[in-house]
Amino acid sequence: MVLRIGHLYPQLMSVAADRGNLFAIVKRCKWRGIKTAIDQIFVKQTPDFTQYDLILFHGGADREMEVASRDLQAKAASLREAAESNTVFLAVCAGYQLLGHSYKPFEGPELKGVGILDLHTEGGSTRFMTHIAIECEFPECGRQVLVGYENHSGRTYLGPGAQPLGRVLAGWGNNGKDGYEGAVYKNVFGTYLHGPVLPKNPWFTDLLITRALARRYGHVELPPLDD
Repeated sequence: MVLRIGHLYPQLMSVAADRGNLFAIVKRCKWRGIKTAIDQIFVKQTPDFTQYDLILFHGGADREMEVASRDLQAKAASLREAAESNTVFLAVCAGYQLLGHSYKPFEGPELKGVGILDLHTEGGSTRFMTHIAIECEFPECGRQVLVGYENHSGRTYLGPGAQPLGRVLAGWGNNGKDGYEGAVYKNVFGTYLHGPVLPKNPWFTDLLITRALARRYGHVELPPLDD
Protein backbone atom coordinates (compact mmCIF):
# COMPACT_ATOMS: atom_id res chain seq x y z
CA MET A 1 0.00 0.00 0.00
CA VAL A 2 1.07 3.54 -0.74
CA LEU A 3 -0.41 6.61 0.97
CA ARG A 4 -0.36 9.55 -1.45
CA ILE A 5 0.03 12.89 0.33
CA GLY A 6 -0.26 16.42 -1.04
CA HIS A 7 1.40 19.09 1.13
CA LEU A 8 -0.08 22.45 0.18
CA TYR A 9 2.24 25.49 0.38
CA PRO A 10 4.94 23.77 2.50
CA GLN A 11 7.09 26.93 2.66
CA LEU A 12 4.50 29.70 2.48
CA MET A 13 2.18 28.20 5.11
CA SER A 14 4.27 26.48 7.76
CA VAL A 15 4.19 28.15 11.17
CA ALA A 16 4.22 26.72 14.70
CA ALA A 17 6.12 23.58 13.61
CA ASP A 18 3.02 22.28 11.80
CA ARG A 19 5.33 20.43 9.41
CA GLY A 20 5.57 17.89 12.23
CA ASN A 21 2.12 16.66 11.20
CA LEU A 22 3.64 15.32 7.98
CA PHE A 23 6.47 13.68 9.89
CA ALA A 24 3.99 11.96 12.23
CA ILE A 25 2.00 10.52 9.32
CA VAL A 26 5.10 9.30 7.50
CA LYS A 27 6.61 7.70 10.62
CA ARG A 28 3.44 5.92 11.71
CA CYS A 29 3.04 4.57 8.19
CA LYS A 30 6.69 3.47 7.98
CA TRP A 31 6.48 1.61 11.29
CA ARG A 32 3.64 -0.42 9.77
CA GLY A 33 5.30 -1.08 6.44
CA ILE A 34 3.09 1.41 4.56
CA LYS A 35 4.85 3.47 1.91
CA THR A 36 4.21 7.18 1.45
CA ALA A 37 4.51 9.34 -1.66
CA ILE A 38 4.63 13.08 -0.95
CA ASP A 39 4.10 15.95 -3.38
CA GLN A 40 4.90 19.50 -2.31
CA ILE A 41 2.44 21.87 -3.96
CA PHE A 42 3.51 25.47 -4.45
CA VAL A 43 2.01 28.73 -5.72
CA LYS A 44 0.96 28.55 -9.41
CA GLN A 45 0.93 24.75 -9.40
CA THR A 46 -2.47 23.23 -10.16
CA PRO A 47 -2.36 19.46 -9.77
CA ASP A 48 -5.35 17.16 -9.85
CA PHE A 49 -6.03 17.01 -6.12
CA THR A 50 -8.21 13.91 -6.47
CA GLN A 51 -5.02 11.88 -6.96
CA TYR A 52 -4.14 12.38 -3.28
CA ASP A 53 -5.40 10.31 -0.38
CA LEU A 54 -4.49 12.98 2.18
CA ILE A 55 -3.90 16.73 1.86
CA LEU A 56 -2.16 18.90 4.47
CA PHE A 57 -2.73 22.66 4.65
CA HIS A 58 -1.08 24.46 7.56
CA GLY A 59 -0.96 27.91 9.11
CA GLY A 60 0.56 31.26 8.16
CA ALA A 61 0.37 34.97 8.94
CA ASP A 62 -2.05 37.37 7.24
CA ARG A 63 0.47 38.40 4.56
CA GLU A 64 1.05 34.79 3.56
CA MET A 65 -2.70 34.19 3.67
CA GLU A 66 -3.21 36.93 1.07
CA VAL A 67 -0.86 35.14 -1.32
CA ALA A 68 -2.48 31.78 -0.64
CA SER A 69 -6.01 33.16 -1.01
CA ARG A 70 -5.26 34.55 -4.47
CA ASP A 71 -3.52 31.39 -5.61
CA LEU A 72 -6.20 29.08 -4.21
CA GLN A 73 -8.81 30.35 -6.63
CA ALA A 74 -7.10 28.46 -9.47
CA LYS A 75 -6.95 25.35 -7.30
CA ALA A 76 -10.44 25.63 -5.78
CA ALA A 77 -12.43 23.46 -8.19
CA SER A 78 -9.99 20.56 -7.95
CA LEU A 79 -9.77 20.87 -4.16
CA ARG A 80 -13.57 20.79 -3.89
CA GLU A 81 -13.70 17.75 -6.16
CA ALA A 82 -11.16 15.99 -3.93
CA ALA A 83 -13.19 16.80 -0.83
CA GLU A 84 -16.37 15.45 -2.41
CA SER A 85 -14.53 12.24 -3.38
CA ASN A 86 -13.56 11.68 0.28
CA THR A 87 -9.93 12.71 0.16
CA VAL A 88 -8.78 13.33 3.74
CA PHE A 89 -7.82 16.93 4.53
CA LEU A 90 -6.10 18.23 7.64
CA ALA A 91 -6.22 22.03 7.66
CA VAL A 92 -4.71 23.92 10.59
CA CYS A 93 -5.27 27.54 11.63
CA ALA A 94 -4.93 29.72 8.49
CA GLY A 95 -5.38 26.63 6.32
CA TYR A 96 -8.59 25.91 8.23
CA GLN A 97 -9.82 29.46 7.68
CA LEU A 98 -9.08 29.40 3.94
CA LEU A 99 -11.02 26.17 3.44
CA GLY A 100 -14.06 28.19 4.50
CA HIS A 101 -15.93 30.85 2.53
CA SER A 102 -13.98 33.89 3.69
CA TYR A 103 -11.59 35.40 6.21
CA LYS A 104 -11.97 39.08 7.16
CA PRO A 105 -8.86 40.30 9.01
CA PHE A 106 -9.30 42.81 11.83
CA GLU A 107 -7.62 45.28 9.47
CA GLY A 108 -7.48 44.91 5.72
CA PRO A 109 -9.59 43.46 2.92
CA GLU A 110 -11.58 40.25 3.08
CA LEU A 111 -9.82 37.16 1.75
CA LYS A 112 -11.73 34.62 -0.30
CA GLY A 113 -11.61 30.96 0.68
CA VAL A 114 -12.42 27.86 -1.34
CA GLY A 115 -15.75 27.10 0.33
CA ILE A 116 -15.17 23.44 1.15
CA LEU A 117 -16.11 24.05 4.77
CA ASP A 118 -19.33 25.95 5.49
CA LEU A 119 -17.83 28.63 7.74
CA HIS A 120 -16.48 32.15 7.78
CA THR A 121 -13.87 33.81 9.97
CA GLU A 122 -13.60 37.34 11.34
CA GLY A 123 -10.38 38.75 12.77
CA GLY A 124 -10.46 39.91 16.38
CA SER A 125 -8.46 42.56 18.23
CA THR A 126 -7.01 40.05 20.70
CA ARG A 127 -5.46 36.61 20.29
CA PHE A 128 -6.55 33.32 21.80
CA MET A 129 -3.28 31.83 23.06
CA THR A 130 -3.49 28.84 25.39
CA HIS A 131 -3.32 25.10 25.72
CA ILE A 132 -6.55 23.52 24.54
CA ALA A 133 -8.36 20.22 24.95
CA ILE A 134 -11.49 19.17 23.09
CA GLU A 135 -13.71 16.10 23.24
CA CYS A 136 -14.31 14.37 19.90
CA GLU A 137 -16.24 11.28 18.87
CA PHE A 138 -15.78 9.12 15.77
CA PRO A 139 -17.24 5.74 14.76
CA GLU A 140 -13.76 4.19 14.45
CA CYS A 141 -12.51 5.08 17.92
CA GLY A 142 -15.40 6.35 20.02
CA ARG A 143 -14.99 9.30 22.35
CA GLN A 144 -11.49 10.77 22.55
CA VAL A 145 -9.73 13.89 23.81
CA LEU A 146 -7.68 15.94 21.34
CA VAL A 147 -5.05 18.26 22.80
CA GLY A 148 -2.85 21.02 21.41
CA TYR A 149 -2.06 24.71 21.56
CA GLU A 150 -4.14 27.46 19.98
CA ASN A 151 -2.79 30.83 18.84
CA HIS A 152 -5.23 32.76 16.67
CA SER A 153 -7.06 36.07 16.48
CA GLY A 154 -9.68 34.78 14.06
CA ARG A 155 -13.20 34.00 15.28
CA THR A 156 -14.67 31.20 13.18
CA TYR A 157 -18.41 30.63 12.85
CA LEU A 158 -19.82 27.44 11.36
CA GLY A 159 -22.77 27.27 9.01
CA PRO A 160 -25.27 24.38 8.86
CA GLY A 161 -23.12 22.44 6.38
CA ALA A 162 -20.25 21.85 8.81
CA GLN A 163 -20.08 20.00 12.11
CA PRO A 164 -17.66 20.97 14.89
CA LEU A 165 -14.61 18.78 15.34
CA GLY A 166 -15.16 18.71 19.08
CA ARG A 167 -16.47 20.31 22.26
CA VAL A 168 -14.07 22.55 24.15
CA LEU A 169 -12.98 21.18 27.52
CA ALA A 170 -10.28 23.79 28.12
CA GLY A 171 -9.32 26.75 25.95
CA TRP A 172 -11.17 29.08 23.57
CA GLY A 173 -11.98 27.11 20.43
CA ASN A 174 -13.50 28.53 17.27
CA ASN A 175 -14.69 31.84 18.64
CA GLY A 176 -14.61 31.76 22.43
CA LYS A 177 -18.41 31.82 22.62
CA ASP A 178 -20.15 28.69 21.35
CA GLY A 179 -17.97 26.09 23.10
CA TYR A 180 -16.84 24.25 19.96
CA GLU A 181 -13.57 23.83 18.09
CA GLY A 182 -12.76 23.00 14.51
CA ALA A 183 -15.00 21.77 11.73
CA VAL A 184 -15.65 18.53 9.87
CA TYR A 185 -17.23 17.87 6.48
CA LYS A 186 -16.92 14.35 5.06
CA ASN A 187 -13.18 13.62 5.48
CA VAL A 188 -12.20 17.28 5.73
CA PHE A 189 -10.92 18.24 9.19
CA GLY A 190 -10.21 21.85 10.14
CA THR A 191 -8.77 22.91 13.49
CA TYR A 192 -6.88 25.64 15.34
CA LEU A 193 -4.79 23.08 17.22
CA HIS A 194 -1.04 23.41 16.86
CA GLY A 195 1.44 21.39 18.84
CA PRO A 196 1.84 19.98 16.22
CA VAL A 197 -1.52 18.31 16.67
CA LEU A 198 -0.70 14.90 15.14
CA PRO A 199 2.45 14.06 17.14
CA LYS A 200 0.53 15.03 20.28
CA ASN A 201 -2.44 12.82 19.35
CA PRO A 202 -1.39 9.47 17.82
CA TRP A 203 -4.97 8.22 17.80
CA PHE A 204 -6.00 11.12 15.54
CA THR A 205 -3.05 10.51 13.22
CA ASP A 206 -4.14 6.89 12.85
CA LEU A 207 -7.73 7.94 12.17
CA LEU A 208 -6.58 10.13 9.27
CA ILE A 209 -4.30 7.40 7.90
CA THR A 210 -7.07 4.79 8.13
CA ARG A 211 -9.60 6.94 6.30
CA ALA A 212 -7.08 8.01 3.67
CA LEU A 213 -6.08 4.42 2.88
CA ALA A 214 -9.70 3.25 2.89
CA ARG A 215 -10.52 5.70 0.11
CA ARG A 216 -8.15 3.85 -2.24
CA TYR A 217 -7.94 0.32 -0.83
CA GLY A 218 -11.20 -0.26 1.01
CA HIS A 219 -11.45 -1.17 4.68
CA VAL A 220 -8.07 -1.04 6.43
CA GLU A 221 -7.17 -2.00 10.00
CA LEU A 222 -3.87 -0.59 11.19
CA PRO A 223 -1.71 -2.81 13.42
CA PRO A 224 -1.41 -1.19 16.87
CA LEU A 225 1.79 0.62 17.85
CA ASP A 226 3.32 0.96 21.31
CA ASP A 227 2.53 4.61 22.00
